[in-house]
Amino acid sequence: MGTALDIIEFGAPPRAVFMDFPLGHGGGPAFAPDQQLAIAREAFGAFDSITEPGWIVRMAQTWPEGDAWKSAAEDQSADDVRSPRDLTPRYQLEADRQMAAAAGVTGATGAGD
Repeated sequence: MGTALDIIEFGAPPRAVFMDFPLGHGGGPAFAPDQQLAIAREAFGAFDSITEPGWIVRMAQTWPEGDAWKSAAEDQSADDVRSPRDLTPRYQLEADRQMAAAAGVTGATGAGD
């Protein structure tokens, strides 16, 4: 169950549910117990119904304030100092990059691959 579709897809779990919510809000908005319960019920129902490995269910839940959070998340001038989300692999340790390169992960060998 996650809010970052690219990470879910890359992780290739046996089954997953995706919510188009801000990062860190996979259980739903704070102080919204009714929506949190609805999310849990929908997710468990999805997990129970998935029959094919690798299937990702996109949940029907919507963020209460709409999609304005997406613009804020993409705003590079905001106070968010994290690296931008893209398809470039990043590794905590050099050994992690080497293991990914050995496994044939695209982009793990360094610049220009």
